[in-house]
Amino acid sequence: MAKQKKYIFVTGGVLSSIGKGITAASLGMLLEQRGIKVTMVKMDPYLNLDPGTMSPFQHGEVFVLDDGTETDLDLGHYQRFTQHAKFTRKNSFTAGRVYEAVLKKERAGEYLGKTVQVIPHVTDQIKENIRAAVEDADLAIIEVGGTVGDIEGLPFFEAIRQMKHQEGAENVLFAHLTLVPYIATAGELKTKPTQHSVKELREIGIQPDVLICRTDRVIDKEVKEKIGLFCNLSADCVFSARDADSIYDVPLFFSEEGLDDRIAEKLGIWTGRPDLSKWKAMVDVIHHPKHEVKIGIVGKYTDWRDAYKSISESLIHGGAANSTRVIPVYIDSEELEKGNLSAIQDVNGILVPGGFGERGIEGKIKAIEYARTENIPFFGICLGMQLAVVEFARNVAGLDHANSAEFKPGGDQNVIDLMESQKGVTDLGGTMRLGAYSCQVLQKFNGKPTHAFLAYQKEKISERHRHRFEVSNQFRSRLEESGLLVSGKNTDAAQGIELVEMIELPNHPWFLGCQFHPELLSRPLDPHPLFVQFIKASLSSGKAQTKLKGIK
Repeated sequence: MAKQKKYIFVTGGVLSSIGKGITAASLGMLLEQRGIKVTMVKMDPYLNLDPGTMSPFQHGEVFVLDDGTETDLDLGHYQRFTQHAKFTRKNSFTAGRVYEAVLKKERAGEYLGKTVQVIPHVTDQIKENIRAAVEDADLAIIEVGGTVGDIEGLPFFEAIRQMKHQEGAENVLFAHLTLVPYIATAGELKTKPTQHSVKELREIGIQPDVLICRTDRVIDKEVKEKIGLFCNLSADCVFSARDADSIYDVPLFFSEEGLDDRIAEKLGIWTGRPDLSKWKAMVDVIHHPKHEVKIGIVGKYTDWRDAYKSISESLIHGGAANSTRVIPVYIDSEELEKGNLSAIQDVNGILVPGGFGERGIEGKIKAIEYARTENIPFFGICLGMQLAVVEFARNVAGLDHANSAEFKPGGDQNVIDLMESQKGVTDLGGTMRLGAYSCQVLQKFNGKPTHAFLAYQKEKISERHRHRFEVSNQFRSRLEESGLLVSGKNTDAAQGIELVEMIELPNHPWFLGCQFHPELLSRPLDPHPLFVQFIKASLSSGKAQTKLKGIK
């Protein structure tokens, strides 16, 4: 007989960006540490098939999985907080994907001529997607995107309401995240927003089993009792989600209040206490570092930090591995285009992340030239690597008009170009290299280990990609003859050609670019080696290293 699955549905009320993703990820971490096989799912109520074509200003970064699925940034939180959960296309779906599946079934005659409706057809498809994602896990944590009351989210709330009855009340738990604001003029916490949020949830047939209250302080017993009374649950099912200096504090705060104990009890899960010793040690290093370093992040979405969420978290992970506090300095590349380089003259290292489009490109190239000529540690990711190749080609290899075919189609010195098999393809959506691809790492150059090998300590790696253009093999020999070292390459037979994956400058303290996105694999307990080495090199740059004493 198959083992009964357990489900936790995380919903949010009052306002958006309240922290459902971090809450769900924290629950995943705590329950996984108890020895439970956990998976996590994100359901988004918008009609886009996925966030792949959405502006970073709209939806933050696109988080890419090994199978090439472009997902919501909350999947990044899920991966960073859990150690063993594996995520595929099944772990993230939108209303657009749900309706697409329903309409395909209707066209194929699977509904036998019936009138296709939201109930039962759309809600059944949502439930089917949820169950498909669970597979061999014991427990699934499912985050419902949006806020209770949003019209586009109603089919999702109806679907999870039905699952409570179909799976058994003892196997489904509703965790509702809401807001309890502190009003300074009144000198007290206000529970009315939470009461209204739960009232709206109950009107659609869902009674929360636990309430998680976002607040700037711990909620005392009296307030919990008031919330419980008006929201129809006991006070010991009301928990604080207080503001934290680091998102990695959140699961520890939940554990202190016994949230995971209460969930395990309500779901009838019998486990031992979670071992949080490694997590606590990591958090302690984040709060009490020995060093401090400034990293300049040169981009064009700098006013919307969620566009670089995985990069900023990976810098924290790499910093913790070096007992270092990383201070990110977000630098608008368009300002650098105007010739104002002051922003990058007081940083220990320069990172140029990925992106699309021509805006701000020349400013990024100026930052790369500055890092190369001033011996500042440099890390180029995806487009950042491509622009490092362009800068080197222009200023070192003598290709004065070097560019990328993304910005100058048909240029005679496009050192960055589409693969031959993709040229002439009008549907560029089908030309991206997405997901995990292998990379062969060069171990030594001129008798010395490459920076890439010093980081990975192995010759065969796999990394996630999200890009369309490649380093052109037409110009590769000239670039290498001028001193550019290709320290990583993809030789998969499926591609038909050898592709550049990593470049570096052997005579520079630390100058490395990678075509892939290493930030998509970094975890706080398993930081990505390239970020670890980049921070280590930045500490040694001598530009502004600071020994810290007594930092709280």
